[in-house]
Amino acid sequence: MGPEDRQPAAGAADRRVLGELGVLMLEAGASVGEVRRSLERSGPVTASVLAGTVVVTDRRGGASTLVASAGDDLTFEQAAHASRLARLVEAGALGLGQVPDRIAAVRAVRRRFPRTEQVVGSALVAGGLALVTRCPWWAVLVALVVGAGVGTLARLLGRLEGGAAVLPFVVALASTLAVGAVAAAASWEPIPLFAVCAPIAILVPGALITNALLDLTAADVVTGSGRLVYGLLVLALMALGIFAGAHLTGLAIDPASVALVGQTAGPAPVDAVGWEQLPPVWSAWVGVAVLAAGVSLAFGSGARLGAVSVVVMTATFTLLRALTPAVGEAAAAGAAAAVLFLVARWGERRTLALPAAATFQPAFLLLVPGTVGLVALTGTDSRALTTSLITFAAICLGVKLAALVADNVPGRRPAAPPPSPPQEGSPRR
Repeated sequence: MGPEDRQPAAGAADRRVLGELGVLMLEAGASVGEVRRSLERSGPVTASVLAGTVVVTDRRGGASTLVASAGDDLTFEQAAHASRLARLVEAGALGLGQVPDRIAAVRAVRRRFPRTEQVVGSALVAGGLALVTRCPWWAVLVALVVGAGVGTLARLLGRLEGGAAVLPFVVALASTLAVGAVAAAASWEPIPLFAVCAPIAILVPGALITNALLDLTAADVVTGSGRLVYGLLVLALMALGIFAGAHLTGLAIDPASVALVGQTAGPAPVDAVGWEQLPPVWSAWVGVAVLAAGVSLAFGSGARLGAVSVVVMTATFTLLRALTPAVGEAAAAGAAAAVLFLVARWGERRTLALPAAATFQPAFLLLVPGTVGLVALTGTDSRALTTSLITFAAICLGVKLAALVADNVPGRRPAAPPPSPPQEGSPRR
């Protein structure tokens, strides 16, 4: 009799709990492979995971329970709590009977000012990215203003039935019209592509496409293919909106202005003065901090996780700037992804207060070249588009190799947290 035969069967209630936990992880942005591994480590079950559905099957009896997602996206703070909860269940530090209350507590976390945070966060992401890529000062200022408008428009369209389907095109069109109108009025031409793409960067599905590639490399073909097609469709709609806006305003875009994060921008034109000058090189690190703050606000990181995001994204950018001249853009992104993933896993083993998903995710958003893919697609630059695709693959390979090392090298595991005292009036178990 093997070890699995001595394990008790997973009843319907346990299967339901594990299915709900898997759905929570999916909504937190985890890949289907990660969700499947986590659930199978948490009980005597096998799991089949799709983009919005989890099927949990008892290994001994074969009984199955299906749990479907309601389609809700969690904030970064909720995602951090969800990741921590999954790790506690995996380690056996938390019984399945306590999980439903913990899941309800995660879903009950609310942002104080969601509308204001989304608008301000969108503005900071746009301005920070324009500063990181060293767009002219006028473009940085315009990106801040237009980014706030993008956040407002995205919020309005998200409330309309069917609005999500046209959101990428409408937002890209409106953003390009606004940037084109300012550029035409001030006679600022040609315009760097990031001046057009920075205001809509918050909508670029770079992380979604990279997760799709991770799913494909893990043989999760159905989910990976679906996510990849959806991500590419969103990019295509955004590119179409930029094309339409540029045609309507006569916007002249500089086709040589495509660059990955970490590359050094060229010098400013000798005749550039005032608002047309490029920011100094050191301002790129300021831009990273602004970008991290914007991501934290827009996606609801909370104060503590937001501070961690600033540190992690600054370290990521510094690592990219150091590695890119030596090994090239794609290899630098892959190496940075591997190093930062290992560091995140190490931090998680030291304390569950910093789950790897929460600490690595900010760096992941900076590493993935989704915005550069959009820029390359818009500028019809085949070399930059190829570099973008290779960089996606390098990041996937880096994360896979780092996960292989992290999962097979023993390390210190955090102790289980003490049980929370029951609230007054709640039943004692």
